[in-house]
Amino acid sequence: MTTAAAGSPRTYQVRTYGCQMNVHDSERISGLLEDAGYVRAAEADEQPDVVVFNTCAVRENADNRLYGNLGHLRPVKAKHPGMQIAVGGCLAQKDRGEIVRRAPWVDVVFGTHNIGSLPVLLDRARHNTAAEVEILESLEVFPSTLPTRRESTYAGWVSISVGCNNTCTFCIVPSLRGKEKDRRPGDVLSEVRALVDEGVLEVTLLGQNVNSYGVEFGDRYAFGKLLRACGDIDGLERVRFTSPHPKDFTDDVIAAMAETPNVCHSLHMPLQSGSDDVLRAMRRSYRSERYLGIIEKVRAAMPDAAITTDIIVGFPGETEADFARTLDVVREARFSSAFTFQYSKRPGTPAATMDDQLPKQVVQERYERLIACVEEITWAENRKLVGETVEVLVAVGEGRKDERTGRMSGRARDGRLVHFATGELAGQIRPGDIVHTTVTYAAPHHLNADGAPLAHRRTRAGDAAEAGRAPRTPGVLLGLPTIGAPAAAPAPTGGCAAT
Repeated sequence: MTTAAAGSPRTYQVRTYGCQMNVHDSERISGLLEDAGYVRAAEADEQPDVVVFNTCAVRENADNRLYGNLGHLRPVKAKHPGMQIAVGGCLAQKDRGEIVRRAPWVDVVFGTHNIGSLPVLLDRARHNTAAEVEILESLEVFPSTLPTRRESTYAGWVSISVGCNNTCTFCIVPSLRGKEKDRRPGDVLSEVRALVDEGVLEVTLLGQNVNSYGVEFGDRYAFGKLLRACGDIDGLERVRFTSPHPKDFTDDVIAAMAETPNVCHSLHMPLQSGSDDVLRAMRRSYRSERYLGIIEKVRAAMPDAAITTDIIVGFPGETEADFARTLDVVREARFSSAFTFQYSKRPGTPAATMDDQLPKQVVQERYERLIACVEEITWAENRKLVGETVEVLVAVGEGRKDERTGRMSGRARDGRLVHFATGELAGQIRPGDIVHTTVTYAAPHHLNADGAPLAHRRTRAGDAAEAGRAPRTPGVLLGLPTIGAPAAAPAPTGGCAAT
C-alpha cells in the first residue's frame, strides 16, 4: 500500500474537465487508484496526497484553465512534502512534455491511451524524484478492463467504443483519442448487467460516434441490435446513448428506440451548422436535409421524443446567410435543448489555418442571437408539458436551489430536468428512487412540479444511496477486439454504447 505516513493510506482527488468520455475516464482513474491502495480525499481536504487533472483539449481556453489551476497548486505542494500532481486526458496527449516544461512541479503526465499506467507512474516518480511523462500513440488496453469507482448509485456510463474515424476539420479529438475501437456486444452487455446487479437503473452507452459501432467486426446494424439486447436485461429501466453522427444514422436504430421499452425517447444528435456550405467546410458528411429527415423519422416513430443538439457559431467563412440557415434549421427541428459554442481555433486542426477567420464581435453577436432563438423554442416546447405527468429518476446535484426551495430534482424519461416538490414525502425520497409527478411550470431549461408527487417508488439504487454505497465494478477483462467478422459463438444470455 502506498502511504502518506506510516500506517495511513495516501489520499487522492480527481478533477475532471470536458465531455462524458472524460467523466467516465475519471471513474476509471479513481478505481485504479483505490485498487492501488489510495483513498478518496474528503471534499473539504485542500491538501490531498495526489491530485489528478483529467483534461480536455476541445476548447481554446483549455490550456489556460489547466495552467492556471496548476499555478494555484504550486504553493500548496511546496507546503505539503510528498504531494504529487498528475495530468492526463486529451490536453496531456496533445502537449506531452510541454506540461512539465511549463509547470515543472508536475510529477506525472499520461495520455488518453495509458490511463492504466497511472499508479505505476506515480510510484516511479516518487522513487526517482523526477517527473514521469508517458504518452502512447495507440490504445494498448481497452479502458473497460480497468477497475471503476462509479460516481452514481442509479446511473452509469458504459463505453461501447473509443476513438473516432471521422475527420471533422474543427475537431482535435481523433488525433488525441485515436481510431475507433469497438467492444464486442457480449462484453458491453456483461458490464451493463454488472451495473444492474449493483442497483443501477439507468445506463448511457457511450462512444465518440455510437452509430458507427460495429465497424471493426463488420456489422453496420450492431448498434440497433445492442439497444434491443439491453431491453432483455431485467432491472434495467432506462437506456440512453451519446453521441450519434447523422451520417451513420440508420432506420433500424430508430426502430430499436421505438420498440424497446427501456430505451428512452431522447436523442442527442449534433447539428453543428444548418448551412450546407459550412457543413461541407467542416467535413461533416451530411447536409441539413438529411439531418432534418432523421428528426422527421424519429418523431414519426416516437412523437414524444426530445431531441437535443450541438451547434457551433462562427466557423471560418460562415456568412450571415449561413448563420440564417442555422436559425432556420433550429426553428424547424424544435430542439428541447441545445449546447451552443463559439468556434474555437485549435492548433493542429485544418480549420485553424482556414482563411476568413471571423472577428470575435461578429461571432459573439451571432451567438447571442442563436441563444435567444434556441431559448424561445425550448421554452415553447417545455410549456407543452404543463399538466402532463412525468416519471422522474431522482438525482443528486441537478438542482442548485433545491435546499432553498425545498424541492428535489431529477430527469424525466425524455431527459428533461424536473424540479419537484416532495410534499408529505419529504425525507422519504432518496436519489435513485422513482417519482411520478405533474408538471406545473415550464422554463427554457427545466420543468417544475409544485404539487404533491402522485407516486413514489423506492428502489435498490435509492437503498444504495441511503447507505452511501456507490457501485464498484471490477475490470471487464476482454482485451481489444480484433478486426474483421467475428468467429461464430454462442449468443450471450439475455440478448444479442463530439461527434
